[in-house]
Formats: sequence, structure tokens, C-alpha cells
Amino acid sequence: MSLSVPHALAVWRRNASMYSRTWKWNILPNFFEPVLYLVSIGIGLGGYINQMGGTTYLVFLAPGLVCVAAMNGASFEVTYNIYVRLVFEKAYDAMLTTPIEPDDVLAGEVLWAITRASIYGGCFFAVVAVAGLAPLPSALWVLPLIPLAGLLFAAIGIAFSLRIPNIDLFSFYFTLFLTPLFLFSDVFFPLKERLPAQWLWLGEALPLLHPVRLARAAFRGEASLILLWDVFYILVVSILLLAWARSGVRRRLTN
Repeated sequence: MSLSVPHALAVWRRNASMYSRTWKWNILPNFFEPVLYLVSIGIGLGGYINQMGGTTYLVFLAPGLVCVAAMNGASFEVTYNIYVRLVFEKAYDAMLTTPIEPDDVLAGEVLWAITRASIYGGCFFAVVAVAGLAPLPSALWVLPLIPLAGLLFAAIGIAFSLRIPNIDLFSFYFTLFLTPLFLFSDVFFPLKERLPAQWLWLGEALPLLHPVRLARAAFRGEASLILLWDVFYILVVSILLLAWARSGVRRRLTN
């Protein structure tokens, strides 16, 4: 592996510099989407639900939507933005005329995606905390989970982006992958209370379920052995997908 930390950080700084010019417009859709869901569903539908998972519906929604904000922040960065830089702007071709290598590009992009996930997830957590929906100090344990969720969805998104032949396929990624995750990953209702036992194994395969379960445990100040499985899932899936993405980035940038 020809990875240089300074070169990877140079890719990160390039993205951070570009983002600093447009952050006001970029943050609106990714950040406010979960805020709108929290207000509309939490207050609207929550008015008809006495309890969910042993707590009020607003409190139940909050940790899951923190993870959704992190997912959105990482996913949009490693899909459309990376594809534009790769195919239309040819930004990576320009980078490779310097000492930067494909591994540095991959590491820098993943690091920047984690940063964006942390911005969106962290800001949304602040909103939740100010609203009194995050029991402090136990809920602060969700803060290190936000970049972990960002890593997972950065790995998933970049592995997909490096393998598709045209930009139109992102509609399938968002509509047929991220949207079902959003709806069926313990965010709006506990899967274990609604799915038959023989189908719960399918739920365990959903990537978003694991950050959501960790975040909800942090909000409740709970600890259990299944949380170790959640951390293991996130790390192993991220490592495997990044290894696959490495072969993809080397193929796309050197051929």
C-alpha cells in the first residue's frame, strides 16, 4: 500500500476548502431532512402514540435520526461528488500528476466523508440536545458513534461509486438502498417488536441498523453484548468494502 498521510490530508484539505465556499447551500438538504422528520413525525404522529420502545415517540426517534444525518452526510459526498470529480472534473487525474497516489485519494475522500458525516450528525445531535431529547451526559456517547457511522456509509458509497458506468445509477442507490434502510432500520419502530423471529436475521444485515442500535443504547445509558456485534459489523464491513474500493480506485485512476 502506497499510502502517505500528508498526501491523504492534502486531498482532505482540498475538499474542505471547496466545501467552505458552498457549505451554506450543501448543509440545508442533508441536515434539515432529519430535522423535518423529527418535527413532523415526532410531533404529528407522536401525538397518537403514547410510547414506543419504552419511551415517548420523540425520544425514540432522536438517536436514529442522528445516525440518518450522519448517513446522509457521508453518502452524498461519496456518490455524486466523487463521481463528478472522477468523471467530469478530472480532479483526480490532476492530483496524480503530483506525488499523490490512488491510495492517498481513497483515504482522503473517506476521511472527508467522515468529516461531513460528523458535521451533519453532530449538528443534529446539538439540536436534539437543545430540545431536551438527549439525556445528558449518557447521550454524549453517541458523538464517537457518528464518525463510525460515517465510515460505514463512506465505505459502502465509495465502493459503489467506483464500480458504476454512469451517474444515472445513483438513483437506484438512493431509492432502492438508502431509502429502505431509512424506513426499516429501527429508526421509526423497533424491528424486534414487528418482525417475526425468523426474519430478524434479515434486519441484522441492514447497515443502518447497527449505528442506530448503538446510538439508542447510548441515549438510554445501556450496555449489552449485542452492541459488540454492532461495532464488529461496522468495522468489518467497512474494512472489506474499503479493500474492494481500493482495487476500484486503482483501476479507475491508472487505466
